[in-house]
Amino acid sequence: MVESRNGLWSRTGRILAAAGLLALSGAALATEQSQQRQQGRDVNQAAKQEARSGKVDCRAANQKSNSQCRQDKRDTKQEGRQDKRDIKY
Repeated sequence: MVESRNGLWSRTGRILAAAGLLALSGAALATEQSQQRQQGRDVNQAAKQEARSGKVDCRAANQKSNSQCRQDKRDTKQEGRQDKRDIKY
């Protein structure tokens, strides 16, 4: 009777240890994904700011028409979105 209890506790301990390892590996994956999302957001925000300042500089220098400056802003933001996608995958 005592040996069967020890076997049961031993088996239960191994199951709990395995479950704990699985939970830790899932947490590590979630942490990596959150870091990728944060990096993607940072890149995207930097691209937006760059696009804003680029448009202001373009209009101030009077190099191009407003529509050309607007298109440059769109292109800059699109490049930022692509950089964000590259980070996430």
